[in-house]
Amino acid sequence: MMEWFNSLDPMLKIYWAMAIGASIVFVIQTIISFVGGDMFDDMDFDADSGSGGVSSFFSVRNLVNFLLGAGWGGVCLYYTISSKTLLMFVAVLSGIIFVLIFFLLVKVLLKLGKDNSFRFEETLDKTADVYLAIPENKSGRGKIQISVRGSFHELDAVTAGEKIPTGGKVRVVEIIDNHLVVVEKI
Repeated sequence: MMEWFNSLDPMLKIYWAMAIGASIVFVIQTIISFVGGDMFDDMDFDADSGSGGVSSFFSVRNLVNFLLGAGWGGVCLYYTISSKTLLMFVAVLSGIIFVLIFFLLVKVLLKLGKDNSFRFEETLDKTADVYLAIPENKSGRGKIQISVRGSFHELDAVTAGEKIPTGGKVRVVEIIDNHLVVVEKI
């Protein structure tokens, strides 16, 4: 095995070393992630990486992803691309593409894990359509249809003012016991 490696061109040795080294670290990262560890997630080069901005792009995980793409890109295309400069450019481009793919995958996975449950507090100061007429002076309940984060909800509503007919526009001004909203006509 060492004879084979020593017989390789120096540039190909670099690509193989990057590919094998990054693959080993990638497998270890993946196992740690599945076990529940976040050892590599917190090792960002910038302390403010939790903001989700550009600085979260520069992390140990993304460095490994870059080396994985560049290394395997260089190994796979070494005998296909004769120009070593072009090969290096394509390998770097492969590394960048790997980082972008993994970055987008993580973003999608984080969205899947996000708590999207409805909270009444999110309705405050939002406008809604009256679905069933709302009686005047809190003398009875009607219903409103309101959009929160792109999802429509039907809620019981009362008003302190005059009767609001079906189809009217209202604004939520108060929440009572997390199951009833007070609205006013717009």
